[in-house]
Amino acid sequence: MSTTPSSAKAPVSLPPTASQTVGPFYGYALPFTGGGDVAPAGHPDTITLHGTVYDGAGVPVPDALLEFWQPAPDGSRAGAPGSLRRDPVTGAVIGRDGLAFTGFGRVAVDADGHYLLRTLPPGGVPYISVCVFARGLLHHLFTRAYLPGLADLEAEPLLAALPRNRRATLLAVPERERVYRFDVRLQADGVHEETVFLAFE
Repeated sequence: MSTTPSSAKAPVSLPPTASQTVGPFYGYALPFTGGGDVAPAGHPDTITLHGTVYDGAGVPVPDALLEFWQPAPDGSRAGAPGSLRRDPVTGAVIGRDGLAFTGFGRVAVDADGHYLLRTLPPGGVPYISVCVFARGLLHHLFTRAYLPGLADLEAEPLLAALPRNRRATLLAVPERERVYRFDVRLQADGVHEETVFLAFE
């Protein structure tokens, strides 16, 4: 006759957390008004970074959300508070004041998977850090959008360590003066390489 030790317990089933469950839950709480307007309104040095998030079939992802971090043009990283300002009367999030540079942006893509960020050129580094949230991702992904013309990109350690075809996935493409295109590809689609994503330990 077999017996079960009294110390043995049946497995406990815990409810999944948001990072364990395919979302997106973030679309309701994370976006805020003016999230893509990092540059102060009307600033003459404003640059535009835009692009599309694609899945492994080369199809735009309509519910992705991207976060951007960067230093100010003088290289400072303190930024300014204000991205999540609330209206004192209604309590609604009203976003930035249009004057301060926060160094942080958060943009939900549109129905065509397209995003648009207006910011200032980063100082001290030739890239803007990007974090991607999307359907099917249990954990967000980190990458960089390198901006040609800000520095000698051939001397950048990360880029130099990558094969040329992989390096190209991190390079924003100048379209016209102060406008860059940076597409994010969550997987290779047979024609395009997957964007290089970074692991931080």
